[in-house]
Amino acid sequence: MQEISTKPYLLRALYEWCTDNGYTPHIAVRVDNQTRVPRQFVRDNEIVLNISFEATSQLQMGNEWIEFNARFSGKSHKIEVPVANVLAIYARENGQGMAFPVESAGGEATDSEDDEAVIAEAPQEAPEAAAAEKIGETDDDPRPDDDGAKGGGRGHLKVVK
Repeated sequence: MQEISTKPYLLRALYEWCTDNGYTPHIAVRVDNQTRVPRQFVRDNEIVLNISFEATSQLQMGNEWIEFNARFSGKSHKIEVPVANVLAIYARENGQGMAFPVESAGGEATDSEDDEAVIAEAPQEAPEAAAAEKIGETDDDPRPDDDGAKGGGRGHLKVVK
C-alpha cells in the first residue's frame, strides 16, 4: 500500500491554525488542466484563493482534492484543486504559512529531490481570490524588504525536513 503524503494533513492543520487565530487562510495554486477555477483570474498559471469560512461554501479538504464553492465578481463557481497543485498556504494578515515543492504531472517534486516543505512568510500584498489586483497594472519598482533593501517584497523561506 502506498503511503499517503503529509501535504493534505499540513494543509488542514495550517487552515485550522489560521481560523483559530482569526486569520484569513489563502492558498496559492498552480493551475493546469485538472484545476477547476475561473480562468480569467489566473496569472502566470497560478491563482491565489481565499479559503476562509466567509469566502467559501461546502469546503472539503481531502487527501487528493480541495473542493468548495466561491463567488468571483458576484458569480458562484465550483472550485476543484488537486492537493498536488497547492504551492503554499498562508495567513493573509501576516504572511505566515508553508510553501511546498512544485510537483510534476507524475506527482514527483521538481524543486528538490527530498520531500520537504518550506515555512514561508508570503508577501503582505497577495491578491485576493476575487482578483483584487487590477488587471493590466504593473509595479516595475521592487518593494523594499523589512530591512529596507530592495528585494521585491518577497517572503523569507526556511527549509523544514
